[in-house]
Amino acid sequence: MYAYILKRLLLMLPTLFGVICITFCVIQFVPGGPVEQVIAEMQGKGARGGEAAASGGAYRGRQGVDPKQVEEIKKIYGFDKPAPERFWQMIGQFARFDLGRSFLHNKSVWALIKEKLPVSMSLGLWTFFFVYLISIPLGILKAVRAGSRFDTASTFIVLLGHAVPSFVLGVVLLVLFGGGSFVQWFPFRGLVSSNWEELSLLGRITDYLWHITLPVTAMVLGSFAVTTLLTKNSVLEEIHKQYVLTARAKGLGEGQVLWRHVFRNALIPIMTGFPAAFIGAFFTGSLLIETLFSLDGLGLLSYESVIRRDYPVVLGSLFLFTLIGLFTTLIRDLAYLWVDPRVRFD
Repeated sequence: MYAYILKRLLLMLPTLFGVICITFCVIQFVPGGPVEQVIAEMQGKGARGGEAAASGGAYRGRQGVDPKQVEEIKKIYGFDKPAPERFWQMIGQFARFDLGRSFLHNKSVWALIKEKLPVSMSLGLWTFFFVYLISIPLGILKAVRAGSRFDTASTFIVLLGHAVPSFVLGVVLLVLFGGGSFVQWFPFRGLVSSNWEELSLLGRITDYLWHITLPVTAMVLGSFAVTTLLTKNSVLEEIHKQYVLTARAKGLGEGQVLWRHVFRNALIPIMTGFPAAFIGAFFTGSLLIETLFSLDGLGLLSYESVIRRDYPVVLGSLFLFTLIGLFTTLIRDLAYLWVDPRVRFD
């Protein structure tokens, strides 16, 4: 097992390097980089006394801009160096876990991620816990009562929730309960109220839960189907195996057969994905949900960084999330040993 772990750790290095290399190369051919955007803003401010005119503020390349000024802008953003030199300089920074500094926010990428992380953690962790707490018992109950009206009705409901996009459901919830055309039981923006610091501990908890209810509901309802149906199918598969028939022949009750024999084996495919899902929940960023409910999280940060060509944020967050993804994949594979001791990596 230790040889397997060492091999997987060594394979992470070329994988991580390849992801960063491909992304960096693609970025070099994307038009409208930070230098071009600054030049376009300068040209726009030069029209009509500081405001862009309807036609005069359009981007005209580097026409009318002093070449020395262009070189100064390039130097500020580090584009005065050749691409290979910038790439290896970036790799050296990443090796020291220095993710760079944002062009747009003038902050370190680490500081930006820490600043946006609470919103994404709130969405991801609540969604994760509700999905697992409801889907697994529901899947077991569906397997036990397979073919019944309850099984058919619950399957229809979870598949309907899976078919409706989360942002559409979010709009419906806002219209119904967020001050739309009906009632305003919940706030429609922000993670906490503006006077949150002045509230008591109980008031803060209540205010936070009040704000997070609608966005978490929108994300949760569409996430039940996969885990629920996977649990149901796993339990059904185990129920029809020979060892279950043997346990019943020995006189064990259905409850003992289900919980002592079927339950553990059926949850192997569910529990092996649990570590990756749990760690991934900390970094879940939903752009549409965050935009809809005015939540400033990692999803909105990633989208804004791509649109505004904030390359340090794009590459730094990609490096961090890829590294986390590689480690969680390794943890998921090692979880097989904990759930099923019969697994051998050789």
